[in-house]
Amino acid sequence: MAKKAKKRKYSKGAAEKVERAMKKRKAGTLRSGRSKKKVSSRKQAIAIGLSEARAKGRKVPKKASKKRRTAKR
Repeated sequence: MAKKAKKRKYSKGAAEKVERAMKKRKAGTLRSGRSKKKVSSRKQAIAIGLSEARAKGRKVPKKASKKRRTAKR
């Protein structure tokens, strides 16, 4: 039996947005949010690229939701 092809998690457009963000980070021109601070973190650059892709309506999985903890007594 042949294996079933896996579906793509991120669209090609999303990958291009992340790639552009990474290139800007390497060039030292990527800035974040309202503070406009320079981004040096690789993870932050990826997050910015994915965020821009979401805003453009590209196929990107939803953000991971924080798990709530019950208060200890």
